[in-house]
Amino acid sequence: MTAATMPVAAELRREPRALALYTRLCAALSRLCMALGVLGLVVLIACVAYQVFGRYVMNNTPTWAESLALVVVLYVTMFGTAVGVRDAGHIGLESLLVLASERVRMKLELLIHALVTTFGAVMAWNCGVLVDSVWSYRLPTLGISEGWRYVPAVIAGVLIVLFSIEHIIALLRGTEVEPTWA
Repeated sequence: MTAATMPVAAELRREPRALALYTRLCAALSRLCMALGVLGLVVLIACVAYQVFGRYVMNNTPTWAESLALVVVLYVTMFGTAVGVRDAGHIGLESLLVLASERVRMKLELLIHALVTTFGAVMAWNCGVLVDSVWSYRLPTLGISEGWRYVPAVIAGVLIVLFSIEHIIALLRGTEVEPTWA
């Protein structure tokens, strides 16, 4: 640990209650995302099954089922991505980090999490702008705003920021984030 990170680490050790609360909040949000992802997959399967049934049995394709399935895929994907960031399931170059010294490895991991945090913030902000710009348009087959297609990216961006901050704090404290399903 460098002299620059020592005061930060000392400060983090003084507030274990706040950190424990933050960790519990992140874990709860991650579990909620996983539950919503599972529910979304069930809805997705039901939509596709109904669409196939309508097309081949009733000879009347329900056009709303495909549109709903596409929107649900966006939610499942974005929530799954956020959980992947918290559980460190995203793509990484661990083989290079293993070869580095402890000091260099920690700096690189902090840089990686800072970049992921920045990516999440930029994604949330820009998708929020996109939601605002298309909110008045409607998806014709569902009758809902076009903006609902981009809302999951805003939510996922915010969650990515929260989960990356949790990883940064854990690195500075010399601990690891416990995966959601552990």
